[in-house]
Amino acid sequence: MPAISPSATSADSVKRLLPWLVAVAFFMEALDTTIINTAVPTIAGALEVGPLSLKAALTSYTLSLAVFIPVSGWVADRFGTRRVFAAAVVIFTLGSLLSGLSVSLPMLVGSRIVQGFGGAMMMPVGRIAMVRTFPKSELLKAMSFVVIPGLIGPTLGPLVGGLIVHFLHWRMIFFVNIPIGLLGLYLILRHMPDYRLAQPAPLDGTGFVLFGLGIALLSYVLEVFGEHGMGTGGVLFLLAVAISLLALYWRHAMSLARPLLRLDLFATRTFRVAVIGSFLTRLGVGGMPFLLPLLYQIGLGFQAWQAGLLLMPQALAAMSMKMIVQRILTRFGYRRVLIVNTCLIGLTIALFATVTSATPVWLIVLQAFLFGFFSSLHYSSVNTLVFTDLGDADTSMGSSISSTVQQLSISFGIALASLITGLFLGGATDAAVPQMTRAIHYAFIVLGAVTVMSTLLFSRLRPTDGQSVSRYGQGK
Repeated sequence: MPAISPSATSADSVKRLLPWLVAVAFFMEALDTTIINTAVPTIAGALEVGPLSLKAALTSYTLSLAVFIPVSGWVADRFGTRRVFAAAVVIFTLGSLLSGLSVSLPMLVGSRIVQGFGGAMMMPVGRIAMVRTFPKSELLKAMSFVVIPGLIGPTLGPLVGGLIVHFLHWRMIFFVNIPIGLLGLYLILRHMPDYRLAQPAPLDGTGFVLFGLGIALLSYVLEVFGEHGMGTGGVLFLLAVAISLLALYWRHAMSLARPLLRLDLFATRTFRVAVIGSFLTRLGVGGMPFLLPLLYQIGLGFQAWQAGLLLMPQALAAMSMKMIVQRILTRFGYRRVLIVNTCLIGLTIALFATVTSATPVWLIVLQAFLFGFFSSLHYSSVNTLVFTDLGDADTSMGSSISSTVQQLSISFGIALASLITGLFLGGATDAAVPQMTRAIHYAFIVLGAVTVMSTLLFSRLRPTDGQSVSRYGQGK
């Protein structure tokens, strides 16, 4: 069973300080993720690549998260949450420094992979500490509190990124993380509880290699599909290898008592629906941070800082949703909320296809606010539904699986958005503004449809699922 080391503070102090510690790390990651979005056209021009090609700098980060998150639970159990969390912040900050010093796209991609490695240890380890500190009846409230300070990053990120690339140099968007990382490290070493297992299971090295190579290769296939650098035969060959590696991992995991990712957790219905349904939903949502800045800057002609202002309502709406998510779930339950809300997300995504230079700014702001509001409700719901029927011994593994799938869906979502846009461009790398705008509009429609289809998974929930967390029916 997990235990706090003798040097840890009291239980009351842990409950009071831990959410702030985790929030600092989430803030740094969220700021880094969103601050680069409005800088995509500027960085692409500085590195002399097309805007769609810069998706590699975005997907490499999230893919690195997905590859290394599966071992985060084992690392935390083996070395303790405090040590791992502190090391993760150091690595993430170092990756930020290297990203800011990059002089080419391959160097930027490599630096983002380093950032992703640090982030892979931060997010799930912080969540593990939260789950082990708070009882299930307090978990939703505690997790929502953590996300609120963390959402300051997305609120400031687009505008700060736009202002930096407009008035300063794009490299500064990565250097912002350095003082935040140093502050977070100081707080972690002083106040982070140290949960660990006395005898953690051995690491599944074979599973790590099979799974990591499989999803990395699959992501690469999505990157190069439709580009002229590789023929159809080569793409299909790589796709076959990726699928074979993942199939080998599936067989390996099912035959091992303690695999890297325990697939037997998917036998728990609420866990299965939450993880797979969230993956499908995020395929649509994940491409929006990549497409919206392109629409605003290339399609509508806004400056980077103006595009940042148009992205801020999403984060503001997400923060406001966190205040009422518990009441919504208590009133309507997980099943109804996830079905209706996911349809609203898909509809909102598709409505961005109507945004043109003639669209009033207030209407764009309203659509962005609604998109952030519905997306935040979805994330809060599925992120807590994952744990409702898992035992304490399975929380670490459940967190690793959930975080891995989330990052995979974001990486695939960006690649899918770029792929769809490229297909509607007909493979043109120097498309005119009207062509690019039209292709982005079509991509919104497709991503919206993909999102709505994910409701088929959530319809498998029962009205009473997740009552231990949502307290559904108790507020009537």
